[in-house]
Amino acid sequence: MKSTFADQITLHNGVTMPQHGFGVYKLTDHAELETAVHKALEVGYRSFDTAQMYQNEAMLGEILYNCPISRKDLFITTKINNGHQGYDQSLFTFEESLADLQLSHLDLLLVHWPSEKHFFETWRAFERLYEEKMVLAIGVCNYQMHHLEKLKTKANVMPMVNQIEIHPYMTQFPLREYLKEQKIAVEAWGPLARGKVLKEAVLEELARFYQKTPAQIVLRWHLQHGSIFIPKSSTPSRIEENADIYDFELSSADMAKIDALNKDHRTGPDPDKVYPTI
Repeated sequence: MKSTFADQITLHNGVTMPQHGFGVYKLTDHAELETAVHKALEVGYRSFDTAQMYQNEAMLGEILYNCPISRKDLFITTKINNGHQGYDQSLFTFEESLADLQLSHLDLLLVHWPSEKHFFETWRAFERLYEEKMVLAIGVCNYQMHHLEKLKTKANVMPMVNQIEIHPYMTQFPLREYLKEQKIAVEAWGPLARGKVLKEAVLEELARFYQKTPAQIVLRWHLQHGSIFIPKSSTPSRIEENADIYDFELSSADMAKIDALNKDHRTGPDPDKVYPTI
């Protein structure tokens, strides 16, 4: 079946979310964020990913509240900040996020990083919010297999999503295979490795062959692997470019060429080093 920008991923609790979303990390200038979000909406984005750490929830909430798109057609994700973990703090700061985003409920709430100190208490708060239908889905970010195995020992509900760093230099195939077995959806943050992969010769060669840009080749690779992915840009032309990946398909041989670029190179922190510090 031909893929389209409207494609949805069904989570293990039956909730659907767009496969192709828009990230707003580092967009903290109101005018810049407004321009980016309006362009994203114009080209068809309906899923927006923010976090308490990004310090733009209130701005995003205002922009989306005043946009012409109906709330029921939008999918909003935010994340509990590391310093806000724990049972009471997660519940309290979630209410602040909900108010800032001008929402009556949230579509997806994520734990931003695994915390050894607050590991089970944070998730217990998430389960309460899910049970009370304040959030449609709950999940985690940056959890490794051992974090999820530990969570299994006490969780009543397992995460619907694990948002992890994935790009051609950090493919994470063993973790992704595990998540598939556990019916936890894979969501890729930093899908373009913060631009670090775009000068890669293999991607430039494929871009010439398919008459696309290296960024479009990488985003198409994410799409064909079945991951949810959330490219971020503040440049209107790039926002449009990142959406234009539905008129071609990478061959299995070309997918394998991109897979082979892996070097287990992170652009962000190692979750196992963050885990004991928060």
